[in-house]
Amino acid sequence: MKKYRILVVDDEEDLCEILKFNLENEGYEVDTAHSSEEALKLDLKEYDLLLLDVMMGEISGFKLANMLKKKKDTAQIPIIFITAKDTEDDTMTGFSLGADDYISKPFSLREVQARIKAVLRRTAPQESRLEEPIIYKGLCVDPARKSVTIDGEEVSLTKKEYEILALLLQNKGRVFSREEILSKVWSDEVYVVDRTIDVNITRLRKKIGAYGKCIGTRLGYGYFFEQD
Repeated sequence: MKKYRILVVDDEEDLCEILKFNLENEGYEVDTAHSSEEALKLDLKEYDLLLLDVMMGEISGFKLANMLKKKKDTAQIPIIFITAKDTEDDTMTGFSLGADDYISKPFSLREVQARIKAVLRRTAPQESRLEEPIIYKGLCVDPARKSVTIDGEEVSLTKKEYEILALLLQNKGRVFSREEILSKVWSDEVYVVDRTIDVNITRLRKKIGAYGKCIGTRLGYGYFFEQD
């Protein structure tokens, strides 16, 4: 599994060290910079996420973000602002600059960790996400091996059943209409009727046993994977 690199840019050295220590304990590679000028001396395109303070010296976090978003090799790097500037105008400024999240001080470390995970999950390259096992309790979908196991025992699914399960499990709680499932799973087929999806869902529910009840139906809308 990919080990993400994070850069924390904040002029509060103690805060940088606290974030570095705790994020490294979460499995991230973490570097720190105490000013935007210091950050600009680094090879920023190598980072998967930037945590930027807003109020810093000559080059603020907002200004740094604006500079990075204008450069092709750094424009796609996710940015989370961490700042004491928490007015609605400040928040809107942050998002207008392309920020992926905005956390106000004081904050809890658990909140920062949760926000980081959410942003990385949302912004990671599709191919990286597709290679990571998708797990719910004892149910595991392994995209690399194109296999499904329950409590370690492999379950025999057809290609379409596998793809439906992977789609729903990857997006737990989201309702997919039949049209969306058709476009994502049967995209190469010339003509497929909605009933085909219903039949595959019914078979899939039976094959995954107790987890079958997690595949719910929202009448008039579609299907979703619901956690117990």
